[in-house]
Amino acid sequence: MQRRGILFVISAPSGGGKTTLVRALTANDDGLRVSVSHTTRPQRRGEQDGVAYHFIDAATFEKMISAQAFLEFAHVFDHYYGTSRQWVEQQLAAGVDVVLEIDWQGARQVRALVPGTVGIYILPPSMEILEQRLRGRGDPDQQIVRRMRDARSEISHCREYDYLVFNDDLARTQADLEAIVSAARCDYRLQRAVADARVAELLR
Repeated sequence: MQRRGILFVISAPSGGGKTTLVRALTANDDGLRVSVSHTTRPQRRGEQDGVAYHFIDAATFEKMISAQAFLEFAHVFDHYYGTSRQWVEQQLAAGVDVVLEIDWQGARQVRALVPGTVGIYILPPSMEILEQRLRGRGDPDQQIVRRMRDARSEISHCREYDYLVFNDDLARTQADLEAIVSAARCDYRLQRAVADARVAELLR
């Protein structure tokens, strides 16, 4: 019997290091895939369609909303972002674990639809360091002010998650994420059917 994949939701304020951490996490784990979101935001230089995001226009996105094609979607910084329901379901049914990089609003939607979702929130060591990271990316001052304001709102929802990881040391944070994934794969509640079948075989 093949186990069903586990859905991991990872959130962080902008500049929290989420993308770097998730990239490293999945690079070291062949059984873990990142969902590529659909978005209406402009494609940036160096981004490849279907790799960073699936880039679509607002009219197409809204048609997909009407067709219930998204597991979750949100309007963030003036643009839509959404997760393909069909792709995620296909991966989980095939026994592949999936990571969603989404905000707290999307995470709340996903938890309501997918029982057993494992939520991880990545926190900065301090708001001062978060601002330094944003400035280091070269974001305009006006955007930094807005992102810092939004970060406080987002962080206020961190207690809705199963795990809180403080990103004050990259190597340690990476190890923490790997440990969470490993623990989830051994969680009886998340693999009850397969575990029961194997235990029954041992006791036969």
